[in-house]
Amino acid sequence: MKIELFFTPGCAKCAGATTALKAAAETMPGIEWREVNVLDDLDRAVDLGVLTLPALAVDGALVFTTLPTVEQLVAELRRRDGERGDGA
Repeated sequence: MKIELFFTPGCAKCAGATTALKAAAETMPGIEWREVNVLDDLDRAVDLGVLTLPALAVDGALVFTTLPTVEQLVAELRRRDGERGDGA
């Protein structure tokens, strides 16, 4: 699964939660984590419909329009993994 975190530099809310979310996501197999600075890749953010920051997309779909808790992210990743048939 590919996770994209959309942020802007200097965003205290973005920086504060990123480390914990990334660490939680990477405990699952097959996770690719990408941090997208919207100032550098605005077209990507617009294509996904990102209207507020920070936001998080999974496999090319905007899933969280605000940062989720670690628990919310893990639950969503497990749900998606189960739908793909890769999970236990």
